[in-house]
Amino acid sequence: MQRHKSVEKRDRTSKKANLRNRANRSRVKTAVRGVLEAKDREGAEGALKTAVSVLDKSVKIGLIHKNKAANQKSRLSKLVNKIEKQ
Repeated sequence: MQRHKSVEKRDRTSKKANLRNRANRSRVKTAVRGVLEAKDREGAEGALKTAVSVLDKSVKIGLIHKNKAANQKSRLSKLVNKIEKQ
């Protein structure tokens, strides 16, 4: 690695961003998994509300694209609506 101040700073900031992004991606996956593993309608709706909030926040901070979040929210909403019919 080159020994310039800017390169060293870039290395430090990228490591911080990597940790932050990894934690946020994990939070998104956990929220989505909560909806997928919900057993009853009420639990699924609560988990969906949490997942939508987490997805919107991840779009806001630039972690995922807004269309990807919209697709995931739509897919999860369909799943929750299907629980009601059974």
